[in-house]
Formats: sequence, C-alpha cells, structure tokens
Amino acid sequence: MNMRRWIARMALVALAIGPATSFAANVSCSMTFQMKGWSAFYKTASGTGSVRCTNGQTATVKLEAKGGGLTFGKSSIENGNGEFSGVASINEIFGSYVEAEAHAGAVKSSKASVMTKGEVSLALSGTGRGWDLGVAFGKLTISR
Repeated sequence: MNMRRWIARMALVALAIGPATSFAANVSCSMTFQMKGWSAFYKTASGTGSVRCTNGQTATVKLEAKGGGLTFGKSSIENGNGEFSGVASINEIFGSYVEAEAHAGAVKSSKASVMTKGEVSLALSGTGRGWDLGVAFGKLTISR
C-alpha cells in the first residue's frame, strides 16, 4: 500500500474516532453545596451537596476537605456552586480532588477553589459567614 494512502486512511479513522470519544466526556454536571469548617494552619471542613448532570443523573453527596497552609479562621459556605468538566457519567465525580484554595472574609465569607482528579476538574465558588483569611492546599473528597 502506498504511504500517502495509508496516512490518508489513518487520518480518516482518527476523524471518525475523535468526535465519538470527545462526545463521551461531553456531560456537564453542576453542584450546589454547603460546608462548615475551621483552620489554623491545618484546615478541615465538611458539608453536603446536590449534583445534577445534563444527562439526567443526580446524586446527593457528602463533602470533606482537609489540608493546610497559611490559613486561619472559621467559616461556613451556604450558597456554594460547583461546575465539573471532563465527565462522561456522574460516577466520575466521586473520589478525592487535589485542591488549591484562596479564601477571605470577616462576617461575610467568600471562597474560590480549583481542583482536579485525573481528567475531571471542579471549580467551586460560594458565599457564607465567618472570618477567615488564607491560602490552603489539600484534598476535597466527594462521596455518596
């Protein structure tokens, strides 16, 4: 077989397979949540949430965060939102995510986090109450 024809056929196969594999991870999932926690170099927080995906799947979840850094305070997030990317099914959201977080607040608290678990990413944001200040690293575990 001619090398040009072989390359052309492989390119056609790649084009045919490419959309099918990217379609499989094309489910969008979002989460609403609430969490409470404290930090004094060591950070811990726990909470609950609800996940909904565009394919109709839903789940009630438990959240647990642990880590450390230059962080102090006590706060609660009452109006949290999260967006998952890179999922093909709701089952892929469960597990532990590596987390980097910045938080600040006095009376009113806000949180922003970006985390990853393999190919799945999660961006969190929320507002609540308490006093806190810092930057922390750790993990967030999502379970049923």
